[in-house]
Amino acid sequence: MESKHCQGLPVGQLNAKLSENLVMRAGIPHKSGGLAFHAFEESYPVMVSAQAFWNPVTASFVIPEATDLFELDLALDSAGYTAVKLWQSKGHQPGMAGIFPWCHAQYVELACSLGVTWWTQPDLCCEPQIAASQAEIDYRVRATATLLEGTLQTVYAWQNELSKTCSAAVVANMIRPPVPVLQGWSSSDYVRSLDLLMQVWERWQPWLATPALIGVGSVCRRTLNHPTHGLHAILASLEGNLPSGSRLHLFGVKGTCLTDIKSMKFVASADSMAYDFGARIKAHRGGFSNTIKHRASEMTDWMTAAAQRMKPVLGNQCQLVH
Repeated sequence: MESKHCQGLPVGQLNAKLSENLVMRAGIPHKSGGLAFHAFEESYPVMVSAQAFWNPVTASFVIPEATDLFELDLALDSAGYTAVKLWQSKGHQPGMAGIFPWCHAQYVELACSLGVTWWTQPDLCCEPQIAASQAEIDYRVRATATLLEGTLQTVYAWQNELSKTCSAAVVANMIRPPVPVLQGWSSSDYVRSLDLLMQVWERWQPWLATPALIGVGSVCRRTLNHPTHGLHAILASLEGNLPSGSRLHLFGVKGTCLTDIKSMKFVASADSMAYDFGARIKAHRGGFSNTIKHRASEMTDWMTAAAQRMKPVLGNQCQLVH
């Protein structure tokens, strides 16, 4: 469903335009520099955290005048994990939910200024080192839905103001809706998170279309086969509950799971910075400097292996383990 004209305000807006094939994004930890240049040379789709653009001294986002990231298929992550770790170490922050250092308006402006392919709502992660009890997980699931509401309010207000002087097509191109993000630890947490997020999203229809893309957070390095919080269990619980036409992005999944998820048509994409972690380990063990050249080489090796795992296999009937 494409955006339509409605007195200058767009309706039926998609939050992402997706490839039919599974897309793997390389995580880039900087807003510019050697790793971004290497990703540009290799034409890798990339994921960058909002944290990479944040200047804590000026309490503002800094967008470089030129970066190779602008020439790439770029997705923006809200840096929820980093924000929660900062909140844990330094206490109350001045931005969203008292956890993020930036406010909704600053984050939406960043997403709109970067020309990203898509961007995620702010969310609160639920890894055990962050959320040690079910009560904490429940809070983060509910808070993530509340943060989505605040983000959509900001996007709507800005679009509504622009619509006074611009056509619907211009408004929709300048300010795009975010990708909602599911949170939790067990499969039942994610189903509850999906229900809460869709309650929020549906209140904004038909201004918004059903989300083309929904993120699945807190699955970084997740085990695959645990019966309640393994990746297979989570995806199996979500598959039958997703809105018609919605697909998933998996944040930070293990490369080994790509062999399985390539046959799941409801999974659109994934991202990983495992190559950079691996580069640090190899440099430490080998007693050599972890240079940009070394890190770039590890990126290439990791993305090449990922592409091989995602390659279709004739007769592959791999299914989720229920």
